[in-house]
Amino acid sequence: MGNGTSIGRVRGLGASHEGTNHWLMQRFTAVGNLVTVLFLGISLALLGDYSYASVAGWLSSPLPAFMIALLLISTFWHARLGLQILIEDYLHEPGTKFGAILLLNVASFAGAAFGLFCLARLVFAGGAA
Repeated sequence: MGNGTSIGRVRGLGASHEGTNHWLMQRFTAVGNLVTVLFLGISLALLGDYSYASVAGWLSSPLPAFMIALLLISTFWHARLGLQILIEDYLHEPGTKFGAILLLNVASFAGAAFGLFCLARLVFAGGAA
């Protein structure tokens, strides 16, 4: 008596307390990765010449630069989401889990930032090599 419904007693009791959001974000980033990788693959297939100057010139135009930036962000976000689940499932000590997730977040952010920095150098340098 007074315990509420069955769903009310278990709602919010998952490992992250927001499992649906995490699951949806993993699926959205997977779709984003698929779209951007398809764009990259088709664009590179149509490019023809794969010299540094040709690829840097292609990358210095707005649409490819934007799509590659989206690819970098989506890929690192997707990887962070997937690895976070592994850490939450297989590390049981709270301190170790916190440290691993902290390290994962730093590595994900640093990897995405480095990729965007490299992309910006290529974009703003243009086709000059």
